[in-house]
Order: sequence, then C-alpha cells, then structure tokens
Amino acid sequence: MYLPPHTAMLTAILLSFSLAAHASADNNEEDDDLKAIYGDKLTVSIATGSQKSLRLAPAVTSVITAADIRAMGATDLDQVLETVAGMHVEKIGANYFSAYVLRGIINELNSQILVLQNGVPMTVLLTGNRSRLWGGYPLQHISRIEIIRGPGSALYGADAYSGVINIITKNSTEIKGTEFGVTAGSFSTRDVWIQHGGKLGSVDFAAYLRTGKTAGSANIIEADAQTGLDRVFGTHASLAPGPMNNGHDAIDANIDLSYEKWRWRSNFILRDNIGTGTGVSSSLDPVGKLKSQRLTSDISWSDNHAGQDWGMGFNLSYVQYLQRLPTPLVLYPAGVTFPTGSFPDGIIGSPNTSERQIRASAYAMYSGWRDHQLRIGVGHDDLNMYDTYEFKNFLVTPAGLPQPAGAVQTYTGTLAFLQPHRRTIDYVYLQDEWQFAPDWNLTAGLRHDSYSDVGSTTNPRLALVWDAAYNLTAKLMYGEAFRAPSFAELYSINNPAQRGNPSILPESVKTLEAALIWQARSDLQAKFNIFQFRMKNLIRTVPNALKGTGSSYANTNSQEGHGMETELNWQASRQLRLSGNYSYQINTDQVTNQDAGYAPHHHVFARADWQFAQDWLLSPQFNWVAGRKRTVGDLRPPVADYKMIDLSLRTNAGAWEVSGSIRNLMNVDAREPSFAPGSIPNDIPLAKRSFYLQLTYKM
Repeated sequence: MYLPPHTAMLTAILLSFSLAAHASADNNEEDDDLKAIYGDKLTVSIATGSQKSLRLAPAVTSVITAADIRAMGATDLDQVLETVAGMHVEKIGANYFSAYVLRGIINELNSQILVLQNGVPMTVLLTGNRSRLWGGYPLQHISRIEIIRGPGSALYGADAYSGVINIITKNSTEIKGTEFGVTAGSFSTRDVWIQHGGKLGSVDFAAYLRTGKTAGSANIIEADAQTGLDRVFGTHASLAPGPMNNGHDAIDANIDLSYEKWRWRSNFILRDNIGTGTGVSSSLDPVGKLKSQRLTSDISWSDNHAGQDWGMGFNLSYVQYLQRLPTPLVLYPAGVTFPTGSFPDGIIGSPNTSERQIRASAYAMYSGWRDHQLRIGVGHDDLNMYDTYEFKNFLVTPAGLPQPAGAVQTYTGTLAFLQPHRRTIDYVYLQDEWQFAPDWNLTAGLRHDSYSDVGSTTNPRLALVWDAAYNLTAKLMYGEAFRAPSFAELYSINNPAQRGNPSILPESVKTLEAALIWQARSDLQAKFNIFQFRMKNLIRTVPNALKGTGSSYANTNSQEGHGMETELNWQASRQLRLSGNYSYQINTDQVTNQDAGYAPHHHVFARADWQFAQDWLLSPQFNWVAGRKRTVGDLRPPVADYKMIDLSLRTNAGAWEVSGSIRNLMNVDAREPSFAPGSIPNDIPLAKRSFYLQLTYKM
C-alpha cells in the first residue's frame, strides 16, 4: 500500500490542533448546544451510503442545499459547483463542455469524476463522462447536492476517482403545492418551468417540467486549429476570427412517486441544437448542431428496520442515452488540405450512438455486533452500446490521416468510428463503521469489481474520525480508486485523431487525507484539509502505440499531487452571513517532472449574504482563479489569472419571488486553457458581463 512521505506531518497537525482544542473545552454540556445549532442537523449520505452527520462523515464532503442555491442567484449547476472548495469548472472548447476539476485532476473528457442523479450514474459508455452533450443542468428541482472530494471507488466503483457528485432532486414535502417560474437573460436565454408536490391518494407525488433555450455567449475565437493548417499548406480555409457556436435548447422532466418503503423516480433530459463550441476538432463550425436524449428510471425499496438489528434495500435502474447529430459536423472547414488530398466541402463526420444501461444492486446493514455498523452490498451492471453509425465523407489511412471518400455516406460496422460493444460488471463491497471508543470511529471499506472487458480491480478505504472536543473533529483517511477505460479509448476505429487500444488498463489513484472541522464559536465554523495522491496508468494518446496506426490510446505515465483546502462560514449578525474557501494544489507529471498543467494552483471563492431590509437579500460573490500552467511542449505563456465578481438580489412580494443577477460584473476577459497546444492559441473565452431575471410564483 502506497503511503505518501508526509504522513507524519499530517498526523502531527491533527494531534496538535486536537489536543489544543481539547484543552480549551470547558465542559461537555456545550456539546449538545452546539449540535442543536450546527452541523449535526446537516447530514450527508454520500460518504457511507446511509445518513450521517456531516461533521463525522468518514470523507471530505460538501453539501449544497436548495437554500444555498437560491441565495447565490445561480442559474446553472456549473455556477454552483464553482463555489465548492477544491473544485474549478473549466470550459473545454469542443461543445463548450464544462469540466468539473477536483484537486487539479483533469483530462480532456473530464471522465475522472463520477456524477450521479439520485444515486444513478450519469456516465455514458462512449466517453466515460456525463457526455460532452451535457448542455447544462437546471436548479429549481434540486433538493441538495452532496460531494465527496477525493476517492470514492470503495463504495461507488468506477470513475469515483477524483470525487463524486450526487444531485438529489426534491420530493413532494419539499415542493408543497405548485410553483412555476420564468427566467430571461443575456444571450437570448429563456426558461419556463413548473413543479408540483402533493398526494395522489396514499402516494406522495412530485413532478417537474422545464423548457428553455440559449444562444450562448458567442465569444470571438481569434485563431483555431485550421489557422495552423493554413500556414502549413498555404490555404485560407479557417473561419477564424469568428464566434463560438455554443447555444442549445433544453427540456427536463422529473417524476417522483413514493409509497411507504417504495420509491420510483424517472427523469428525461433532452438537449437539442447543441453548438460545437470552438469546433469538435478545434476548428470553428458555425452551423453544426448536436442532440442528446437521456431517459433514467429507477425503483427502490429500503427498510432500516427489516428485522432485529437488520436494515435492507435494493435498487433497479434503467438508462437509455442517445447521441444524435441532425446536421453534419464539419471537423475541418471547406478547402482544407491534408497530405492525402483536398476536401472542397470540408472534412465531415457525424458519429451517432445508442446506449442501454441496466443496473441492479442490493445491500444489507447489521448493527447487532456491539459498536459496529456493518454494510454489505452486491450489484450487477449490464451496459450495452447497441447501435453505432456515422455520416462522413472520408476514410482513414493506416497512418491515421483522413483521405477523401466522395460525398457524405452512412458507415456502419468496421467502417464506422466504433462498432457496438457490451460490458457487464459484477461487484461486491463490505463496509464496517467501528465505534471503538466514545470519541473514536474507524470506517473500513473494500469493494471488488469484475469487468467483462478490462479485468478486475479491488479498492479499499480507511477513515479514522476523532471527535476530539465539543467543537473540534479530526479525520485521517486513506483511499484507492479507479477509472475504467471508455469504449472510445478501448474500441475506437477509423478515427483520424486517435484509435482505441483493447489492452489498456484502468487508471488508478491512491490518496491520503487529513481534515479538521473547528466550531470556533457558535456563529463561526472553519474547515481545513490537506491531501496527497499518486495516479498511475493514466490513459493518453501516443504516436504508434499500436503498430501500423497513427495515434492511439495507451497507459502512459503517472502523476503525483498534493494540496490543501480551507473553508470559513461566519454568521456575523442576524442580517449578514459570510462564507468562502481557498484551495491550493500542485500536480506533477512523473515522466517529465513538470507541472501537469491546466488546473489552477490557487482558487479563492467568497460570498456575502446581506439581508439589508425585510424580504431583501443581496449576495455579492468573488471568484479568483490563478496559477494555471501549460503542459510540457506547449510554449505559450501561462494562462492569465482572472478575478470575477457576480451579484444577485432577491426579494419576496407575497406569493411572488423576484431575483436578478449579474455575472462577471466587471466584464473581465477571463479564459480557460485550450488543451491541444496551439489548436486554440488564445484559449477559451468565458462569457462577458451578463444579466438574468427570474420570477417565481408559489400557489
């Protein structure tokens, strides 16, 4: 088992802080008072699979409630997650996709973080992420968001690598009646939504429906990948300078029925007319549009008192995901030239996929063994990409270059970008929460996953939690996690950018963490944690990884990282609440001994919630992103830091709630790093100053 070299330092910090606080405690009677006011009312289930006090959870966790979301004036999930300590939302050029970067761990597909909705993975088989055709996520129906910062594979399996995000939707008791609202704002943004919660006889019922659209910020891209090709071949095909293509249309629908110990939830997400961002090949495509459709349905039963000392439950879920490209995507514009020939109409390629995912799981909890809470779980996943086809006007040479193939045609089978594939997973996990002393708890977990296509992996975790004093909790944690290769990484064929490699192994990471939660006063809470990790078998594209081809995927190098995160929450007065966090991380490539690049070394977020008059709340926010390096071989200057201010204002007038927000108040030219060196030389611009207004009516 790998243990980073600074273990002694982590332990010493925990001990010194804990002993100091323990010595300052006057008596244990204050413990109950603080628990009544603070975090013991705030619970989290993502850390152990069952409800537990956030303060005592055996992981570094964050919880964002619906009230938090309303106060910050956010209009999309991206804006909410940017407020989380250790997390930065980075824009990827293709489809203007949002990457959720935790602790500096990032790849181009953002496949190293697991996103769940009500515990069901949002992962698609093709890319191993929640899909590049994500198109944002609405907020009105979210009850809370629970986040693990760090490895979670011992409980959640694949892709719970840098962290886990679980989006929990509202039930009937949280909605209570009917609500509807409208949102309008910059970039032709329009949203209309309605939700209802109540009873259908003895059944609790909740439903949500939203439709919306946005044209996107359409910032100007000064130069793109085609600009570089024009210089090489003497052509003038590039459409840069030109605007990004990053709008989309959206429909979201949820239904939630519960009866006694049973619950059925279904969710439909449609994203249409999704723009190509800076182009799927980093060459501007102003007309290309994409479409994705996701249907999720799950039924669950749970009984925490199924028998003496026993609790049990099971879940069965079904997901269908469709990627459709109604208009051909222009990978490179008309007039592009390669050594294999010229393409008067451009290089056109439109891959389409259909996926069906069925997951079944069950668990049992036993508390009859004194001071222990045992949990055992089993599961089976049947993941099937059953349909693939492609519209394109090119074929791929053995060297991995596109060559002209006449008019656009439909290709299937061995001539498509990927053939249908199926993956099954069987897993079992065991977890023990051992209260071996009044103030000490040790959580140990182990999960074994057996894949039909990439072998088996076993991932442990240990978490020691010390309730050191009435106002201080200390944690020391070790965990391992893995990321399974996506179908594109394993099986991609006829792709001019990269080809699959069926022999690659899952990525792995080992992490050591230490954390403190200090309730300094009844109105002031501070959190601090430090971490170290080592990642192995990272999957990247390399030249000639397979004989006779161009670039293909391979397990290449390893990375090591370390850092810290601090959080502060202060109820300064009845009218003013201040909160903020600071994160620092360094991630080093072990082959080059250079910075791994892209992610910020420093990140500061701060927010004030000021109730300056009855029913009026003003919330300014400050976001500073700094210290982003280039990767080895990218000779461009470091990515410029940025400081951004957002402002929101909310008021109530009877049944109406009115809120307005200004994003990027100072109109800062903020940019995120482009991945491939030189493809988008001046990086990916973020939206300039924008305005939003939302009206909500509760019946």
